Amino acid sequence: MSGLKLIALAELERFVERRAAIDTDTLAAASQIVNDVHAGGDAALRRYACQHDGLGDTDALVIPRAQLIYALASLGSDARGVLERTAARITRFAEAQRASLAPLELAVAGGSAGHTIAPVERAGCYAPGGGYPLPSSVLMTAITARVAGVRSVWVASPRPTQVTMAAAALAGADSLLAAGGAHAISALAYGTASIPAVDIIVGPGNRWVTAAKKLVHGRVAIDMLAGPSELVVLADEAADPELIAADLLAQAEHASDALPIVITTTRAHAEAVNRALATQLEGLSTRELAARALENGFALVCTPDEGIAASDKLAPEHLEVMTADAHERSKRLSHYGAIFIGPGSAEVFGDYGAGPNHVLPTGGTARYTGGLSVMTFLRVRTFLRLDGTGNDRELARDAAILARLEGLEAHARAAERRAAPSAKSDM
Repeated sequence: MSGLKLIALAELERFVERRAAIDTDTLAAASQIVNDVHAGGDAALRRYACQHDGLGDTDALVIPRAQLIYALASLGSDARGVLERTAARITRFAEAQRASLAPLELAVAGGSAGHTIAPVERAGCYAPGGGYPLPSSVLMTAITARVAGVRSVWVASPRPTQVTMAAAALAGADSLLAAGGAHAISALAYGTASIPAVDIIVGPGNRWVTAAKKLVHGRVAIDMLAGPSELVVLADEAADPELIAADLLAQAEHASDALPIVITTTRAHAEAVNRALATQLEGLSTRELAARALENGFALVCTPDEGIAASDKLAPEHLEVMTADAHERSKRLSHYGAIFIGPGSAEVFGDYGAGPNHVLPTGGTARYTGGLSVMTFLRVRTFLRLDGTGNDRELARDAAILARLEGLEAHARAAERRAAPSAKSDM
């Protein structure tokens, strides 16, 4: 089969069911690895890295910044130019995000209240390094952390290539952990003799990485639990089937469990997309992988209004709108990780550094969370500053009354000690 199966609207519900990002067997096995590295430190980490990541017995687990800079300096000019231009676009967007956030101070009775915005101190940025190393993910995560103001940024990536190390240097990483999977996540979360424990772990990864992130969440913050990658193309009969097919295949070649979907308005258009998929698969170097992923997806034919409702039910990671009224149609859509409006706004441009981040929620979680951004690395911390002159008496009285309604007498008495300046001298 070289195309997408056509489904009826009534069949959509079974695709809407949230797919677990990790299965129970993987979670149990990952738990053992996480605990081993937590207890055994660098020795356990090296053992797993040699077993799973191809690390040699004498290879360095940690690649220092000086070596990362050397990798960047010795990179060919074409590759370096691409990394630098991509990094500049990511940085510009992240800086604009950061500039949109501001401290707050509000006058209240007796003083002021507000919030400050501060970055976490240390971040661990994971980048896959298996069949398809992703230096783009190094740039997306580490640059965003640095723009947020994170003081210490570590990258973890198994079997790091020169391009991956160069990207880490360009992104401002302090060091690179040459390991992956659950063992790398454990090392970042708990620390070892050679790796400092971080405050947050971000970045995409396989099911072992996702399972480990779930296990260490609470010890550290995480960005999200990422599942298989997804693309919904919301189209009508005016959209170019060849362009739709190209974008679906770009998504499908991520992994065999990727989810490519087209929602369109006529059966003839859906069939034209399938013909284009069959043609474009021929000669594609990732054909076998992409073809398996196409089996997970589907084509849905429905009215424009039904298409909007269907897309919102799916709440996909990536959503392309390829309709004649794409700009207006996009305003009616509510749930997605990132939206790409119009035929020129290819999802691959999001993958490769137009500016917005490509680390995005999957599995329908876009209904309640967004993608990675500078906000991921920031803490909004509130403050209250009252002058104690009695201008806050109403607040003190109300606090005491509310405390007694909850049965908390010590709370009430603490509030009453601030109720009147004259009362303080009597106590």
